[in-house]
Formats: sequence, structure tokens, C-alpha cells
Amino acid sequence: MSKGTNKTKLLRDFCSIVLEPKGQLLYINGKTEDEVARSLERVLLTMRITSSEPKELAFVVDGWALEIILTRYKEAFTELAVLSKTAICCRVTPSQKAQLVKLLKSCDYRTLAIGDGGNDVRMIQQAHIGVGISGREGLQAARAADYSIGKFRFLKRLILVHGRYSYNRTAFLSQYSFYKSLLICFIQILFSFVSGIAGTSLFNSVSLMAYNVFYTSIPVLTTVLDKDLSEKTVTQNPEILLYCQAGRLLNPSTFAGWFGRSLYHAIVVFLITIHAYANEKSEMEELSMVALSGSIWLQAFVVTLEMSSFTFLQFLAIWGNFAAFYVINLCISTIPTAGMYTIMFRLCRQPSYWITMLLISGVGMGPVLALKYFRYTYSPSAINILQKAERSRGPMYTLVNLESQLRSEQGNSTNSILTAPVKNKNSVYEPLLSDSPMASRRSLASSSFDIFQPAQSRVPAAYPRNIKTS
Repeated sequence: MSKGTNKTKLLRDFCSIVLEPKGQLLYINGKTEDEVARSLERVLLTMRITSSEPKELAFVVDGWALEIILTRYKEAFTELAVLSKTAICCRVTPSQKAQLVKLLKSCDYRTLAIGDGGNDVRMIQQAHIGVGISGREGLQAARAADYSIGKFRFLKRLILVHGRYSYNRTAFLSQYSFYKSLLICFIQILFSFVSGIAGTSLFNSVSLMAYNVFYTSIPVLTTVLDKDLSEKTVTQNPEILLYCQAGRLLNPSTFAGWFGRSLYHAIVVFLITIHAYANEKSEMEELSMVALSGSIWLQAFVVTLEMSSFTFLQFLAIWGNFAAFYVINLCISTIPTAGMYTIMFRLCRQPSYWITMLLISGVGMGPVLALKYFRYTYSPSAINILQKAERSRGPMYTLVNLESQLRSEQGNSTNSILTAPVKNKNSVYEPLLSDSPMASRRSLASSSFDIFQPAQSRVPAAYPRNIKTS
């Protein structure tokens, strides 16, 4: 936290609100370079010694000492900043605020800066994400920021609720876009082997354009309405934000899963279509329409399966678009000059066409459904467990309560998914921290300075009441 306000008042407020009985506030000060160096060395040595203990530490540095440190002892201060979970910088200049953010960015950290005045503009612009507070000090910070909020307390909702929902939706949208494009590409590649690498396209240009622009784009846009957990559950369990920080929904392994799904679905669509119409005198356009229909069927089921919540608009976009596919192609089939003249009418009158569609859907979605059922039932993540608690409409458990409940129901195998035990530390839910660049720092005890503090009624006695100021 960087501030230019009165140091005494700031420290008094901080100590009265934040500091726990086990906590300790360290000071870096001095009037000369030697005094500042000794003070920095003392605080860094203390931080190294207590880094493996449950005691929570924070340090305070003023603007004069910070100027000397950033000039002559930047490496030592960087190590101190990484080891510490809270730092208070008093009476700092706008350039020093920006230097502090730049220092953390050099350590491969994702930084967020929040300010409410013109002196915070440089810091906000230097951070990866800038948040400006529009208030009594004007709108300079709000105009320079990526996001603008009315009060500081809205930061919790911005990050936990809107930030997490945005990450989930962006992760699905980006990977699904690759999936639907790769599906058609793989079908074209498979067809090229059958056609003797003649360069003939299975699909005409109009169908390809409509597939990307209309048939598969409109349903996926409804992900902006999708919510895997309610806002109340998310705010009560801020620990699940670590899933986003660890990149659990958008990483090479998840992308490989979507890549494999597109390849499998392309093989299913192509092989079933070819074998279903191998013994019939089918036109090229007829074979193309069967393969395209199978792809559209799979797209509708994939989007439906990946949705966690449904609204009327989502249902209308997915299945209304599915019905519009047939309406549009039936209309085109009535045009004599079109290459698809009467194609769709003939297909819809054939029982083999509908059997082929059902077979493509069953074979294509069967393994996907089985895999999701196995993960949801036998190897659930913390998010899956919270979803079960929501859908059961019973009492809403926190992750701490769910952990003890899972021990009695599913044993140690499921419990290992929920908790990452740390020696000599309180049991805290911190999943997959090894995937994060901050794993070495976060694998310590639960922070006594956690800004996303859950309600007091649900916090057990062993779990400290924490606030984190950044």
C-alpha cells in the first residue's frame, strides 16, 4: 500500500485494524544511507528467519528511505517484497509508486494498482490492471484506469465476482472458437484423403461462411450470462479465485483437451457420414449437408454441456439457432439456381438422415459425458462441490466445512484435492499453488492481511481474521 498521508495516523489505523496478536510490524527508516542499509538488512534477516513460521509480518518504509533503497539496494528490497505479504509505503512520490509497481512486474507478478487522485495516475498506468476511484479527488485516476469504481469496497466485487466470471467466460470462448474451427478443418483433411488429395472442398463457400458467422457464433455469445456459482457463494469462498490465478481453465492441457475433442468429433462425423451414405447414389452437396448437420448437432450439445446455468436467452440462442439452421437451409433448397436445390427436403424425408444424426450425437457426446460424470462424481474439484451444495438447496457450506464433510464421505482421496497441507500451518484451501509464479511465497501460512475477508459467522476459531492491503 502506497500512501502520501500522515504516517502516524496511518500506522495507528493499520495496527488497530489489521495486526493480529501473532503479527509484527517492522520499520525501515533512517536519516542516512548507512542507517537505511542497516535497517533494511535487519528487516530482511527477520523476514528470512520467520518465513517458515506462522507469525505474520509486515514492514513500513517512508519516502526518504525508499528513495535510497530504490537507488542502491533494489535487489535486497525486491527479495523483501517477495517474502512479505504486506508493505506500507508512507509519503512516497508518484514516481516512487510507479517504480514499486515496476519492481513487482520484473518478478513476473501480475500487478493491480488502485488510486483515487492525480498522484496515482503513473502507478495505475504502470500496473497490468489499473483501477481508479472516482470521488472527492477528481476523475483523473478513474479516466487513466482500466476500470473505474465509486468506492474502494467495490474492489472486492470487481475482482471476486466480475473478474472471475470474466475469466471463466473468456477461457471457454477462446478455446471453443478454436474447437469449432478445427472441427471443420479436420473434416476437410479427412475428406482430402478419400478424394485422393484432389483439392476438392467438401463444403461450399456459403456453408463455411454461415458455419463460422451464424451457426456456431450466436450460441457461444450467451456465455456472457453463464455463472458456474452464485455471487453469494463466490464472495463467501474467496479462495476459489486461486483457480483463476493458477490458470486452471486456460492452459496448454485444457487447450489440448479441446484439440482432442475436435479431432475425435471430426472423425466421428466423417466416418459415420461416409458409411451411412456409402451405398447410396448421393450427390456431393447431399453428403456435405449431412456432415455439416452432424457438426451443428455436436456444437449445440457441446455448448449446452459446458453451460453451468441456463436462462431463457441462453436456451433460445442455442436451440433457436439450431432450429434456424434447418429453416435457412430449407429456404435455400427452394431456390432452383442454388446448388442445394431440393437437397434439404430430400434429407429430411429420409429416416436414415435422422438416424445418422442421432448416431453422430451419441457416439460423439458419449465419451465426453462419461468423462465429465466421472470427474464430477469421483474426482470433484472444490468448485464442483460448491455447485453440488448450491443445487441441493441445503445449508451453504464453506470450503472449510466441506473439507471435513468430505473426509467422512469420500476419504482421503477427495480430501487431497481440496487442501494443500503445509507443515506447521493452519489448514488453508490453496489449490494448485505450484502452477502459480507466486507459489514460493503463497505456500506459507494463510495471510493475516487478506482483503477478501469472509463473513465472521462462517470463520472457524482456528482461521485468523485477515485483511490484505495492496
